[in-house]
Amino acid sequence: MPLARSLSITSLSGLEEWDEEFDLEDAVLFEIAWEVANKVGGIYTVIQTKARLTAEEWGENYFLVGPYVESNVRTQVELIEPTNPALKRAIDKMNSSGCKVYFGRWLIEGSPYVVLIDVAFTAWNLDKWKKELWDNFSIGVPWFDREANDAVLFGFLTAWLLGEYAAQCEEPPHILAHFHEWLAGLGLALCRQRQLPVATIFTTHATLLGRYLCAGSVDFYNNLADFNVDKEAGDRQIYHRYCLERTAARCAHVFTTVSQITAVEAEHLLKRKPDIITPNGLNVKKFSAMHEFQNLHAQSKNRIQEFIRGHFYGHLDFNLDKCLFLFIAGRYEFSNKGADIFLEALARLNYLLRVNHSDVTVVAFFIMPARTNNFNVETLKGQAVRKQLWDTAHTVKERFGKKLYESLLVGQLPDVSKMLDKDDFTMMKRAIFATQRQCQPPICTHNMLEDSNDPILTCIRRIGLFNSSADRVKVIFHPEFLSSTSPLLPMDYEEFVRGCHLGVFPSYYEPWGYTPAECTVMGIPSISTNLSGFGCFMEEHIADPSAYGIYILDRRYRGVDESCNQLTSYLFQFCQQSRRARIIQRNRTERLSDLLDWRYLGRYYISARHMALAKAFPDTYFYQPHDSETAQGFRYPRPASVPPSPSLSRHSSPRQSEAEEDDDRYDEDAEAEKDRLNIRQPLTLPSKKGPALPYTLPGANGEKNGAASVKN
Repeated sequence: MPLARSLSITSLSGLEEWDEEFDLEDAVLFEIAWEVANKVGGIYTVIQTKARLTAEEWGENYFLVGPYVESNVRTQVELIEPTNPALKRAIDKMNSSGCKVYFGRWLIEGSPYVVLIDVAFTAWNLDKWKKELWDNFSIGVPWFDREANDAVLFGFLTAWLLGEYAAQCEEPPHILAHFHEWLAGLGLALCRQRQLPVATIFTTHATLLGRYLCAGSVDFYNNLADFNVDKEAGDRQIYHRYCLERTAARCAHVFTTVSQITAVEAEHLLKRKPDIITPNGLNVKKFSAMHEFQNLHAQSKNRIQEFIRGHFYGHLDFNLDKCLFLFIAGRYEFSNKGADIFLEALARLNYLLRVNHSDVTVVAFFIMPARTNNFNVETLKGQAVRKQLWDTAHTVKERFGKKLYESLLVGQLPDVSKMLDKDDFTMMKRAIFATQRQCQPPICTHNMLEDSNDPILTCIRRIGLFNSSADRVKVIFHPEFLSSTSPLLPMDYEEFVRGCHLGVFPSYYEPWGYTPAECTVMGIPSISTNLSGFGCFMEEHIADPSAYGIYILDRRYRGVDESCNQLTSYLFQFCQQSRRARIIQRNRTERLSDLLDWRYLGRYYISARHMALAKAFPDTYFYQPHDSETAQGFRYPRPASVPPSPSLSRHSSPRQSEAEEDDDRYDEDAEAEKDRLNIRQPLTLPSKKGPALPYTLPGANGEKNGAASVKN
């Protein structure tokens, strides 16, 4: 589902244009991944959201290849006959040879064609293919690693499919195969080993060894050059997986990764520098009114406030209108996702708010799925008490209204002392007594299976944030993904994000980071790090990220305590902002949506594909590199006016006081009009229905950029 945004700004400026055409009429693109029509992780989001743009560029010559999972096919795929004659012959040949290959349309935006291979049906070939893998690549896969076994089957089957398709083509084909992650990487290596006429791209979204090393609390980035990669992979019993990943990276015509920080990681661990960076994007659907996303923020915030009223019943001694909602969400990786440093910063923020006698209350949500057995009874009771209070108030209001109406009918002003009778007061007193609570509001909304060993709960016990009345920072741990059908917090993730004020993602290991990107598209400021792909991308493309509500935490060149102090400073200064300043900041944050739209970021994938075709078919396609000095990266300018956002550099304007709430010096329409001078219309990608339009050929890390064309 596309995320929505406003028309407050158009698109990016400063992008160098490229005027050559690239004829794709005779080329065919196969995009191969284990997560095609099979949701496992973030790669599914990348492929799903990018499909419409790629289908527009390649038309009928774009095919996604993935595993056949019956439960997913029933709900996501419409099975049809292959439309490409050569592909139909290839699939029929494979099916007659003992395979099960299906063809259909994936029912997502763009409706791309999919080729789904039943991996389990050909498991009888596993031993034979493992022997071939050992003979040709000297990679042995243990029998007990089911995921690696699936990778072997999937790799050989995709290479079989590509080879069969090439054989069935009447004319020499120009095949481009894009492989995502190590699970699909073996197919690439087999294509090169069998010398198939296939241009290959391999994209790693996160290195295997990097994820394992960071999970083990290793000082990863300071020791990248010193790791004995073979030993480290062997110690963690993933050496065979690592070899499959490294082989694919080394064999590909073009090797890409999703961020600059992951490129550094890949260069040391996979021993090849990526040819180009291909950042992850989102589908951004525009609103017709600029202020609409602000209205959505207010509506979602009201729903969160209703939950807070129930959760803190009996201890609701803070002003909800001066309450800020912060959140962190994602996989439950306590250190990798930065939950540890976030909790420590919250404890320090609580101290600062108390000693400065701040009237601001911060509620921090942790949305990370963990092992639970049910909802917490005390949490459910809180929502029931809130509903009972609402019903009581509604009943008294109806009685009051009826008496007022009858008094006015007879032409008399009501006697206020008689409007509420004894029964009304009794009912209200019972409701008030029902809100009395002997215990503190719960930290966790569910019953944890391993309460004593849970990292978040253990850290909360250490820092002493127990949601007491004296605390200005409250913590709510929701160990389950959000759902609109939940009896506790009936909101889906997008609604919840819109209702919050700040997303906090101080990750130590985050190859890209969709969560802060989604915040940006929805106009919600966020804190990221310079160890995340998103943070590095924003630092590269925005001259002053904090002016747009994108705070980049330094975790690469600072120690843990220094980073924690910096995070605490960001949070404290955010709490000092006035409501008006936060509204201005949300407008600026939302303006960056185009920067994260596939209409812009898709050009990086286009560049990688053109580069691969030029390398694999030099007689047909030509790639002309530019001088790196003339291809400077684009940097989004600072806002036209002085930003109101907090900044450690102190170059921004002073924080507005509450007395300035009604000051009219800031005009959002005028502000957007000034910034629009730096903007041009969005990119229109090359389409199969017409000639290719100009676009920029970006490179990785200042590497030589280039433009490609077709030789006549």
